[in-house]
Amino acid sequence: MIEVSFTKMHGLGNDYIYFTEMPCPPENLPRLSRQLSDRHCGIGGDGIILALPSEVADFRMRIFNADGSEAKMCGNGSRCVGKLVYDLGLTDKTTITLETLAGIKTLRLFPGPDGKIESVEVDMGIGSVSEPVLLSAADRTFSVHPANIGNPHGVTFIDCDPAEMDVCGFGPALENDPYWPDRANIEFARVIDRSNIRMRVWERGSGETQACGTGACAVALAAVTAGLTDRKVNVTLPGGTLKIEILPNNKILMTGPATTVFRGSINI
Repeated sequence: MIEVSFTKMHGLGNDYIYFTEMPCPPENLPRLSRQLSDRHCGIGGDGIILALPSEVADFRMRIFNADGSEAKMCGNGSRCVGKLVYDLGLTDKTTITLETLAGIKTLRLFPGPDGKIESVEVDMGIGSVSEPVLLSAADRTFSVHPANIGNPHGVTFIDCDPAEMDVCGFGPALENDPYWPDRANIEFARVIDRSNIRMRVWERGSGETQACGTGACAVALAAVTAGLTDRKVNVTLPGGTLKIEILPNNKILMTGPATTVFRGSINI
């Protein structure tokens, strides 16, 4: 057994366990994520995230969901990585590049009065959205907008308050619909006005989470494409609000907070 340091962080309640060194042999990372993510017998979280050295960017991010599956990109996680590496003194730059399985992302870091990073803007790259498809879950049919923000999403616009939606009932069925080759994150969103959207998300591999950065980007892109909102929108999730801007070429900028919960060490 070895003792490894970790940092528990969250972006709007989307919480992960962060490491700045490889905590175990790479082939054991899925199992480690399942063990540590357990909220009763582990540290508790939506998964684990590694912030590692990179040969092509300032840092490299690897993400493992609570079920052990590896994700390509995490918007809330990337903001927390930016805060983590700056606050720990691993960089003194306020603009950094981050290697992900969805490509290299650029992060702008904004320190607060205490010198620690308070919020982060992530250039999420160019997203895409397709014509809506009809998918069924239980006894209901949904019009779903397939979107790609480096990972697959299915956005459905609803007329009711998202708090009233049976996300845990419909989410798994839509996530695992045969339409998606590798499953998908599912967003249930209600447009409030041209500048505001409320949503809940069912994340593949993690279930319902308090927030999903790529999910908020997918919702904003789908709303703009459908002519439902302006290009700058506030997307409110159960954990808080993200500011999303869709540029004319469908490049997406996401800005939101990143929070350190606590630091510790664990024997692995």
